[in-house]
Amino acid sequence: MGYSVGQVAGFAGVTVRTLHHYDEIGLLVPGERSHAGHRRYGDEDLDRLQRILFYRELGFPLDEVAALLDDPDADPRAHLRRQHDLLTARIEKLQKMAAAVEHAMEARTMGINLTPEERFEVFGDKDPERYAEEAEQRWGGTEAYAESQRRAARYTKDDWKRMQAEVADWGERYGALMAAGDPPTSRAAMDMAEEHRQHICGWFYDCPYETHLGLAEMYVTDERFKAFYDSLGPGLAEHLRDAIRANAARHTS
Repeated sequence: MGYSVGQVAGFAGVTVRTLHHYDEIGLLVPGERSHAGHRRYGDEDLDRLQRILFYRELGFPLDEVAALLDDPDADPRAHLRRQHDLLTARIEKLQKMAAAVEHAMEARTMGINLTPEERFEVFGDKDPERYAEEAEQRWGGTEAYAESQRRAARYTKDDWKRMQAEVADWGERYGALMAAGDPPTSRAAMDMAEEHRQHICGWFYDCPYETHLGLAEMYVTDERFKAFYDSLGPGLAEHLRDAIRANAARHTS
């Protein structure tokens, strides 16, 4: 009889309303109905939902997700490979997602059937739909957002690994700079801030100094960004913000 909408919502960590919406727009139509007309989801539906949530987590709008999943030339393994290449770009907190994709790939190759819980445990206790919508609302209409999406879609697994290595190296050096007592206005700190800006320009989108200043404020006011930068060193988010300000001033004054 498959799984009820409530069970699937529990497995995937999304709301029943989200599943109803996916059904209404034809993105995820349950393969079965009970005698009473209630939605029932089978294994193929769970596979499709997993792919939907991965692409939404990566910021793809619903119409693009539908186009990707309904491509007649793509098979489930192609989707898993694409997801794996994209997911390996994520920093520390998303490593679990990349491991889950590898798990799914290995399970499919070996003929192992994953439990519903295993399919969706990668998402933890958050609904990726909420964060994807937030990103679209905040930046979806900007050229920077569009350019970032275009570049990310072209990156290979090796590209993502190289970017991660650059971030890790920069974080270690900035942490050492702070430990040595360099103030944000020091030449070394400003050079590190400039390197940070160039990293964004090189990997994601053109980041002029005015844009970089806006990002610097977000690193302090948005608790998620602040937590990431402070994980590299206590107080690093505010130190970096001030270094970005000083760096912008020396290049624009």
